[in-house]
Amino acid sequence: MGLWVVAVVAGCAPQKTIDYSAFKQSRPSSIVVLPPLNESPDVKATYSMLSQITYPLAEAGYYVMPVALVDETFRQNGLTTPNDIHQVAPAKLREIFGADAALYISVIKYGTSYIVISSQTVVTATAKLVDLKTGTTLWTGTATASSDEGNNNSGGGLVGMLITAAVKQIINSSTDASHPIAGITSQRLLSAGHNAGLLYGPRSPKFGTD
Repeated sequence: MGLWVVAVVAGCAPQKTIDYSAFKQSRPSSIVVLPPLNESPDVKATYSMLSQITYPLAEAGYYVMPVALVDETFRQNGLTTPNDIHQVAPAKLREIFGADAALYISVIKYGTSYIVISSQTVVTATAKLVDLKTGTTLWTGTATASSDEGNNNSGGGLVGMLITAAVKQIINSSTDASHPIAGITSQRLLSAGHNAGLLYGPRSPKFGTD
């Protein structure tokens, strides 16, 4: 099963109830995405995730400030790490970028792990959308994706499973297999129109229907 097909089959997770009242009152149309915090040991996590965030947000109906321009603006103002950037006051972000809201993301897991007879690549991230006028948190979410989704080991015995896991570990570690998995995670995290997801933005034909 292809990775992007797996993204559609999100599983049967318990329904999560979110209070959208502040979100509906704010109805942001433009979003500045801050470089994600990286809580994983892989240094590639921040920019791998950042490079794949714009698409699901744009599909949801929002104008996203160009991430390269945002990154360069922070650098010119002496802010070079996600930790420092996440400490900037919402009012200051609005003054600099003129956006309605800011998206704060943390990458919790990013990488491939090898445990006895299993080798899998996992990317997990959390996010919150903050109104830059008021500093109010409008929405929070979390999502995860794994290379093992829909994969059933069959045949080959224990030795075969060990060899397969070891080979997957080598390939995944040498080719940054986490990057496409991060793309699935960002889709699940930031797509609109599903339980606990973002509301549709003003640029979407479905705006106001959720």
